[in-house]
Amino acid sequence: MYTENEVLDFIEEEDVKFIRLAFFDISGKQKNISIMPSELPRAFKEGISFDASAILGFESPDKSDLFLQPDPSTLAILPWRPTSGKVVRMFCNIKNPDGSPYKKDYRNLLKNAIKKAKDEFGIEIYIGAEVEFYLFKLNEKGEPTKEPFDQAGYMDIAPDDKGENIRREICFTLEQMGIIPEASHHEEGPGQNEIDFHYSDALTAADNTATFKWIVRTKAASNGLFADFSPKPLADKPGSGMHINISYKSLRTEDKVDYLPYMLGGILNHIEEMTYYLNPSEESYDRLGEFKAPKYICWGKENRSALVRVPSSKHDVRFEIRSSDPSCNPYLAFSLVIFAALDGIKNKITPPNPVGDNLFNVNFSNGLKLLPDTIDSARTFAANSSFIKNILSQSY
Repeated sequence: MYTENEVLDFIEEEDVKFIRLAFFDISGKQKNISIMPSELPRAFKEGISFDASAILGFESPDKSDLFLQPDPSTLAILPWRPTSGKVVRMFCNIKNPDGSPYKKDYRNLLKNAIKKAKDEFGIEIYIGAEVEFYLFKLNEKGEPTKEPFDQAGYMDIAPDDKGENIRREICFTLEQMGIIPEASHHEEGPGQNEIDFHYSDALTAADNTATFKWIVRTKAASNGLFADFSPKPLADKPGSGMHINISYKSLRTEDKVDYLPYMLGGILNHIEEMTYYLNPSEESYDRLGEFKAPKYICWGKENRSALVRVPSSKHDVRFEIRSSDPSCNPYLAFSLVIFAALDGIKNKITPPNPVGDNLFNVNFSNGLKLLPDTIDSARTFAANSSFIKNILSQSY
């Protein structure tokens, strides 16, 4: 958690030659500008300008000047770059020319959600993301194919699991960048993998999720492979999810209320409206309801077929949203989830009874509501939602 002065000292003392200022378009795709160390004081004070009209979903050419102001607390060395003449990265706040926050900076929207949780409810939200991905081979031209790197299955080992060494490289790189990996294994699909990292405050969790996807793609490319984070890359195989684990800590020592049921109730109450942003691609709806991806709006204790699972744990108390997938913008997804949880607390929304049935049973039917099954229906739920409109009015 560096300060501006500490970053400036670090840059000078550690022979840093390039500084990448990272930010995200509205879909969550990472972008960056590289500057030289001599420009960093100006970046902290005034920001570095860029052409917003060239970024997906940002501004038109007649209003195209925006500024990147680096967040010093996000400083990280890129360990795969040369040790002599180091390269570092910082995530940035996007500013208007007058210095005000840019309305489509979802990192700032997430900050607003975090602030609301602390100021109005006296709690800090913690999030841990579990991101699945496929590794595919490249063709003779170096282009991605749909041929999986291996044919292994769930938690298989080498030699069937050929991704073991790549996951090892990824875990080491995560550690070098200050992200704590917890577990890694082969997933159910051929060439499908999962690496879980330690939970953190919501903003750090979003930063870590974005960094994780970048590291995975980088390490896959260095091994002659392509890392695919799409939700359903193979039609007849399991899709890839991004499970969101949520817990909280009360900042008021006298507060003895258990907010977790209300948080769960708020999320289930608003999940239809949020689905368009948690599952933003057409492929997302090919995944939902298939293999182990949920389709019913419900929760269950230890029930992996439910949309929200409350896991068995001797230590922390949390729940896991299982519908979202890696194509979403983590900053926007985490923001909506937090606002929905806070709405549950504010209005004391209690969740329905837990479901203990196997919802993957094709004969199951007991009147549970379904998630939207197409991107068009999800978009309609979002467009008609006052909850979504109120949140995005902070950014649009």
